[in-house]
Amino acid sequence: MSDRLFIFDTTLRDGEQVPGCQLNTVEKIQVAKQLEALGVDIIEAGFPVSSPGDFNSIIEISKAVTWPTICALTRAVEKDIDVAAESLKFAKRKRIHTGIGTSDSHIKYKFNSNREEIIERAIAAVKYARRYVDDVEFYAEDAGRTDNEYLARVVEAVIKAGATVVNIPDTTGYCLPTDYGAKINYLMNHVSNIDKAILSTHCHNDLGMATANTVSGVLNGARQVEVTINGIGERAGNTSLEEIAMIFKCHQQLDIQTNINTQKIYPTSRMISSLMNMPVQPNKAVVGRNAFAHSSGIHQDGVLKDVRTYEIMDPHDVGIDENSIVLTARSGRAALKHRLSLLGVELTPKKLDTVYEEFLKIADKKKDINDDDILLLAGADRSSNHAIKMDYLQVTSGIGVRSVASIGLNISGEKFEAAASGNGPVDAAIKALKKIIEREMTLKEFTIQAISKGSDDVGKVHMQVEYDGHMYYGFGANTDIVAASVEAYIDCINKFRK
Repeated sequence: MSDRLFIFDTTLRDGEQVPGCQLNTVEKIQVAKQLEALGVDIIEAGFPVSSPGDFNSIIEISKAVTWPTICALTRAVEKDIDVAAESLKFAKRKRIHTGIGTSDSHIKYKFNSNREEIIERAIAAVKYARRYVDDVEFYAEDAGRTDNEYLARVVEAVIKAGATVVNIPDTTGYCLPTDYGAKINYLMNHVSNIDKAILSTHCHNDLGMATANTVSGVLNGARQVEVTINGIGERAGNTSLEEIAMIFKCHQQLDIQTNINTQKIYPTSRMISSLMNMPVQPNKAVVGRNAFAHSSGIHQDGVLKDVRTYEIMDPHDVGIDENSIVLTARSGRAALKHRLSLLGVELTPKKLDTVYEEFLKIADKKKDINDDDILLLAGADRSSNHAIKMDYLQVTSGIGVRSVASIGLNISGEKFEAAASGNGPVDAAIKALKKIIEREMTLKEFTIQAISKGSDDVGKVHMQVEYDGHMYYGFGANTDIVAASVEAYIDCINKFRK
């Protein structure tokens, strides 16, 4: 029988502590609902005593989600616990997460106390929290640097006091995986009542070992992991939910199961990145844009023959449509032929040889080879089959004046014109476009790629537009960045008109 691993998501608490990542209550509810759909078991919704905003958000999240346990963080202080209990009054399943520092450093410098007094405070906090809820989690802050023998005494005492889960945080990200795993193993074998509670991991990434430490903890007996989407969190961040979920999905021989619907990982990652203004690094495991990208000719050839040669995960398993064959000067003919085929272009072997030689010349000069480059090389024009085309665009903007745009569109041979003002030239141009295309579209993402050389180089714009509950991606390239933006928007529209 497989072991069940509980996923405790702290994106809305530890993750939101990152400067610039604060969310309002509406956004937090949106995230909580997505976490519920993802299959998270416990949602740590905030630190209610810290602010009225956190308190209110926990109340509203408790009303909005159905089955996950809603958790509120406190210090080992009665007032904190009172406020947490009040914030959880509407939760269907509720948990209070209380605790105190246990390392000698915390005991001496943070609390000006001693080991025995800390144990007494820990016991008192757990007992007080149990007056309100049956599910109490205790955290031994800085457990990573706490002496194992003393830590075992603390864990045994709080379980006896009523803790159902005991969190063993590597608060500073200091532990090595072998040391952290050994710490969990020590507790599993030296705490007499350990069978009455679940041990939880909570690892920070200061030295880049959060995921490795978490896995080591699980392999040694922990059955709850505290994680965040995209690994966001204080300083260098926390353990990534997506990494843990996919590690145990890929290593099925470990027989450890989570409740995560992995196909919702990528959409959740994008949502968090957008709402918290935290870009995901391209080489981020599982959800980075290069996670399923292959640029080496040898790798590309292998992937095209059998994806298992270089991919241990199916992109569809994390909610990504397909792997990405990235074309560079190191790419071979097979990769170029594959990309052209995806774009609907089939070439004779002779024509492919000619196009490939021209492709190598461009690839030596450009960092990124996009679909438009490839289609132009093959003698195709990506926009030639579009029902909607831009005839002209004129924009007036400047300092101290409101931007105004006039646009002309050709829609299946019929001409349309419109004008609008906006907060900047791009806003004005898109508002003018929307006057002609009368549909409820929401711009979800707007990215301008850095112009690599001179001011006359081509600017590239990527857009994501939501229409009728679906996401559409568009691309535009032009020496005029406003025109590129409109082209990207039109590209999206042409896709959902099909």
